[in-house]
Amino acid sequence: MSVASTRSQSIVYTGDVTGTETVSAATNSASPGQVEIKTLSSGANTITAPTGGSTPTCCTVLPPTGNTQTITLKGVTGDTGVALHLTDPTSIALASSVTTFVLTAGGTITGIRLYWS
Repeated sequence: MSVASTRSQSIVYTGDVTGTETVSAATNSASPGQVEIKTLSSGANTITAPTGGSTPTCCTVLPPTGNTQTITLKGVTGDTGVALHLTDPTSIALASSVTTFVLTAGGTITGIRLYWS
């Protein structure tokens, strides 16, 4: 059975600037429609995109509430990478050629969620 996904991000400003911006991505008609719950070990953790007839165009990384360990997004283990927020979700738009990426953890992180769309 095929799965289609749509995603958008809404930014709501209040205070000195008010307004709402909604940014939408293209529909993915070959979405894996999958959620994984993982434990990251200290150091580099290679994350493999789902296959089996699907082509994910996004992975949203949701650290567990109260996480205190650093998380760095990398293309490969040796990259400097980009530090991610400890508890806020991060959505990563993926090219169709992406099969893996690396999340480097400062220590064990139990219960991190990966939403594949």
